[in-house]
Amino acid sequence: MDPVVIPILVAALVVVFLVAATVRIVPQARRYNIERFGRYRRTLQPGLNFVLPVADRVNTKLDVREQVYSSDPKPVITEDNLVVNIDTVLYYQITDPRAAAYEVADYLQAIDQLTVTTLRNVIGSMDLEGTLTSREEINARLRAVLDDATGKWGIRVNRVEIKAIDPPNTIKEAMEKQMRAERDKRAAILHAEGERQAKILTAEGTKQKDILEAQGTQQAMILRADGESKAVELVFQAVHRNNADAKVLAYKYLETLPHLAQSDNNTFWVIPGELTEAIRTVTTAFGDQSSAAGPPVAEQQDPAADIADSDKDNVGVPEIEPNSTLALDAVAAADEAAKQAAAAVSDAKAEAEAAGETRLPGR
Repeated sequence: MDPVVIPILVAALVVVFLVAATVRIVPQARRYNIERFGRYRRTLQPGLNFVLPVADRVNTKLDVREQVYSSDPKPVITEDNLVVNIDTVLYYQITDPRAAAYEVADYLQAIDQLTVTTLRNVIGSMDLEGTLTSREEINARLRAVLDDATGKWGIRVNRVEIKAIDPPNTIKEAMEKQMRAERDKRAAILHAEGERQAKILTAEGTKQKDILEAQGTQQAMILRADGESKAVELVFQAVHRNNADAKVLAYKYLETLPHLAQSDNNTFWVIPGELTEAIRTVTTAFGDQSSAAGPPVAEQQDPAADIADSDKDNVGVPEIEPNSTLALDAVAAADEAAKQAAAAVSDAKAEAEAAGETRLPGR
């Protein structure tokens, strides 16, 4: 080998070594702390950097992105002397690489221990119920204390969250029973409220139904009464307009008598006292008609006829001139009406007696 080549190779190796020792490429979101002869010199920023070979060296490489640190569950005693395990999650970011490297030996351990002591101070002034329901307050107080303490370390605590609060098993069982009792209570209250509302609505519906039925019955009775009133008024007007005589009224009276004994519930039947008066009215009406057709009866009668007239109320048939044809027709009509009335009375009595004898064994 040529003796000149060897020095050239050595010089080339030295140049390569010096270049490699001088150039430092820092990635994005990274910071390098440079020491010169063991003393902090500067912090390299992302990109191409040059340092003094042999004299400068990289001490620490730090990531300035936001970091997440989850601590292990730590036992904490509450104000009511219950031990609970609390697990926290910490979000932090390095803002000063020099302080993070030289102000504290291990910033993660320092943050963890500071979190535990702060939790014990905060939780120690709360009972279990307050601890379970005041997470936002605990998080805010933790963040305030940690951010104030880690500021001089070049670290900013962005957020602190309580991940889990685990009370003892006995407390969990008691809380489950209490929660179950509260839910049963609410369910019973809701069920009672539902039944109450249902009964109220049912009562209101029944009330409205009764009111409507009563109003309907009232309107029906009023309409029925109005109809009967108008019917009676029309009949009354028709009777007076047609000037019905005593014969028609007496005939209607006798025609109604048989219907009095048609009911099945009648055990006895009372004969009205106006029956003889009705018969007398019929005979008088026909007698008046015959008198209007012929000469007056009083002029053609003898003293014996006057005696017959005095006994007319007991017999029920007046003495009429035998020579008059109209008088004979009136007498025949009166006799026929009397016979029909007597037959109706006899039939009604027979039916009443038969009904009474039929019901006697059942009493």
